[in-house]
Formats: sequence, C-alpha cells, structure tokens
Amino acid sequence: MAGIAIREIDGGVVFTVKVVPGASRTEISGIMGDKLKIKVSAPAEKGKVNRCLVEFLAKTIGVKKSDVSIISGQTSRSKQIRVLGISDESLRDRFKVND
Repeated sequence: MAGIAIREIDGGVVFTVKVVPGASRTEISGIMGDKLKIKVSAPAEKGKVNRCLVEFLAKTIGVKKSDVSIISGQTSRSKQIRVLGISDESLRDRFKVND
C-alpha cells in the first residue's frame, strides 16, 4: 500500500486530504490512493468543514491553527493542505503513515 503524497516546501509540507463531512466524530480514517482520508463531524455548509478540518489537523500535528491552511479545494471534498513548521518525516510520524 502506498503512503500519502507529501511534498516538502520551504518551511513546511503540502499534502492532499479527502474529507468526508457529517461523520459522528472527527478522525483520520485511512489512506485513499495518495490522499489522507479524514472524517469530520461538521456538516458541509458555510465553511464549517474547512474550519473543523484546520482545527483537527493543527491539534493532531501539534502546530498553531495559523500554520495550517487549505491552499486549494475550499469547496471540494479533495483539498490540498499546507502546514508550516513541520517536515515530511515528522508529519508521517504524527499520522502514523509510512510508505
């Protein structure tokens, strides 16, 4: 099984997530191709999923919310995420994801 595609950028990383809104709780639910699949408890309305996703990722990774941003896919279930202040290796350790 291939791991998620994580690209290192200056000062951080970029990766793609597949978001499933309206779940009973927010959690990482596995890998889908080269994307990290995350279920979020927020409904898909008025940016609630995006806010919930950013808060969850910041807490899970151990960075400030301002270090996590959605750089594409704001209205899509597939979103590109940028996280500053972390390396590819550290991110994989936090998510317990290996290639």
